Amino acid sequence: MRAERRKKKKTWLRWVTGLLVVLFAGAGIFAYSIYHHVKQTANQMHEDVNWKSEKRKEDVSFERKTPISILLIGVDERKGDRGRADTLIVMTVNPNKQSIDMVSVPRDTRTEIVGKGTEDKINHSYAFGGVEMTMATVEHFLDIPIDYYIKVNMESFRDIVDAVGGVTVNNPFAFTYEGTHFPKGEITLNGDEALKYSRMRKDDPRGDFGRQDRQKQIIQAIIEKGASFSSLANYSDVLAAIGKNVKTNLTFEEMKDIQANYKDARKHIKQLHITGQGTKINGIYYLIVPESERLAVSNELKEHLELKATAVK
Repeated sequence: MRAERRKKKKTWLRWVTGLLVVLFAGAGIFAYSIYHHVKQTANQMHEDVNWKSEKRKEDVSFERKTPISILLIGVDERKGDRGRADTLIVMTVNPNKQSIDMVSVPRDTRTEIVGKGTEDKINHSYAFGGVEMTMATVEHFLDIPIDYYIKVNMESFRDIVDAVGGVTVNNPFAFTYEGTHFPKGEITLNGDEALKYSRMRKDDPRGDFGRQDRQKQIIQAIIEKGASFSSLANYSDVLAAIGKNVKTNLTFEEMKDIQANYKDARKHIKQLHITGQGTKINGIYYLIVPESERLAVSNELKEHLELKATAVK
């Protein structure tokens, strides 16, 4: 099966670029007091991880506009449980081509879990070894360097949605989940409702792909609602929700450099999808991605990162 390689969407991209622009480009936009709070939030979001890509031969230089990759990890974390990665999206940013490529990696994809020595669902890498093992496993699967990550606790949907005063989405079909009914059409959701809306999977004819789209709807709605961020009376609540629910290995200075040198990449957006064949092995469901499919996506990402493609045998 082939990936959909030319489909342009403003989904997780809008969330990431929105965070970078809203949170990290505010020096000339917001009053100093707000900018100070923004910087504090960025520092709260930052966490050091033991990670250096084995596939990156030269260090990234924002001044030289090195094309970079960012792994977006949507994690369903609950109390006393590290959780698993519900959503894995790799975004490559090429400021020279003024474009961004994104690919969603299906959570059930069967692949080698780097550092574990077994084959399993790719999203289990987070449960086994956290961010570092997830980055290593995704890097190995796509055969490209993974430079940075942004991790979002999916529980944060509740806090952030409430902080911006609710969101409006267009629901493609009616369904009921955990006692809440979601009618078809345009609906306005509070935090609890948004969390439920983003979690339903079994009644969606598209399964995980449908759930990912609903998660993206919520994220997009948050960014649209936060477009007038500087005028929000409760901006401190928004920053507090982001600060405790979003983590990244990017520093505040790196975020500002990305905004300054990479922002034009938003002009051209291309979204890739990986597809495969669902099957059960020892009673467990997996998505088996054909090597030709994996290689085609890998090479397209390598080209966008200005790296040498792998020869097709």
